[in-house]
Amino acid sequence: MDINEIKKLIKIVENSEINSFTMEEGNLKIKISKNGKIINTIAPAQVLEHHTVSPQVTQQIDTKEEVKSEVVDTNSHTILSPIVGTFYRSPAPDADAYVKVGDTISSGNVLCIVEAMKLMNEIESDVEGKILEILVDDGMPVEFNQPLFKIQK
Repeated sequence: MDINEIKKLIKIVENSEINSFTMEEGNLKIKISKNGKIINTIAPAQVLEHHTVSPQVTQQIDTKEEVKSEVVDTNSHTILSPIVGTFYRSPAPDADAYVKVGDTISSGNVLCIVEAMKLMNEIESDVEGKILEILVDDGMPVEFNQPLFKIQK
């Protein structure tokens, strides 16, 4: 992996809802986090040779953090992922989705499954309302506290 590929990863994380990203490829380890202004990259000598940095030295790259103003919608509620895992809209590949956009739900209704370490964790609604938006595609990885559903109260 070269420095241009690392820069592309940084841009992808900056433009997504992901707060933190870690990747290991052989003896290359990259950790990107939006929480701070520093992005740490630990790379082997062959990747950093042309930068005259020795192996296992942390290279720090400053990122620009944008401050975004957000209008708070008191009529909607966002369901967040309580764990890191894989998002599934249905209990089985051939089964119907638990919910779809436009469905009216009650508190306690199962909305999806997040699989973590071969355990299927049912994610339930904590409010009554109507599904406005499903924010994750079926089978995609999700992070802790990543928004999954937007519900109109």
